[in-house]
Amino acid sequence: MAAMTPTTRYSDGARDTGEPETGAPARTPARRPRRPRPTIWRGAVLALAGAYFLIPLVASFVFTVHVPGHGITFEAYTELLSADGFTESLLLSLGLAAATIALSLLLAVPALVAVRIGSPRLRPVVEVMCMLPLVVPPIALVTGITTVLRWGPENLSRTPLYQTFIAVQNEEFPVVLVLAYTVLALPFVYRSLDAGLRAVDVPTLVEAARSCGASWPHVVLRVLLPNLRASLAGAAFLTLALVLGEFTIASLLGFQPFAVWIVSISGAQARMSVAVSILSLLITWLLLIALSRAGTTPSTAAAAPATTSRKEP
Repeated sequence: MAAMTPTTRYSDGARDTGEPETGAPARTPARRPRRPRPTIWRGAVLALAGAYFLIPLVASFVFTVHVPGHGITFEAYTELLSADGFTESLLLSLGLAAATIALSLLLAVPALVAVRIGSPRLRPVVEVMCMLPLVVPPIALVTGITTVLRWGPENLSRTPLYQTFIAVQNEEFPVVLVLAYTVLALPFVYRSLDAGLRAVDVPTLVEAARSCGASWPHVVLRVLLPNLRASLAGAAFLTLALVLGEFTIASLLGFQPFAVWIVSISGAQARMSVAVSILSLLITWLLLIALSRAGTTPSTAAAAPATTSRKEP
């Protein structure tokens, strides 16, 4: 039996049987029409999302500047900087956020790099330990911290550890909040760094650097951390947002960072509290944008061009 030749249908309805034809013009195969992109639905979804976030902010801003019977006034914002406790609470929250970011990264980066290089089998154990704060609610965590802080001075009053318990509860800079916030931020820091380490061939980079004579601190600081810039910025991003918005632990322990101060003035000065909330959102957004840009901006270290010299024969 003769083999059947494949046929091709063209846009004018003709068929090509595979046999050469003399004098026939070249035909192009028919193409399926492209489907239009759903630009309308995409714009509608973006508009709804923008309205969901912007309408409450606009309503809050109108509440702070519009006083019935007096018209438009900006007293809630002009009196904000001179309000009692505003500057102190804001600086305290920023200091706590910086200390929490530094401590979280100092704990997580060496541990995850060591697990990635030396003991990959321990990764599930480390993951479970880092995810535990998601299971324990903050109210239970602060109850345990309060019990320990009460037990320490009562039973260790004649030991050097007594001064340690007093120092971590200093109202000017409560270290106990840094420790508690580090525990709360650990799951987010772990997820961000783990994603970054999975995207980088860590063993190959470490072996190449060590074979060139680099020390371990040099490998971590000059080889691994530049490749984890986006992950580090993401971890700092999430930790900053958590610390600036945390209320439960600080309130129950008796300290007054920025979130607790906003709630404390809400009863007596409602308009000022809403104005402070809007200002805190703007400050948080600016800091988060700065962190995100720091994580995505490539390094600008200029390398000198290599020159080669050839010997003339």
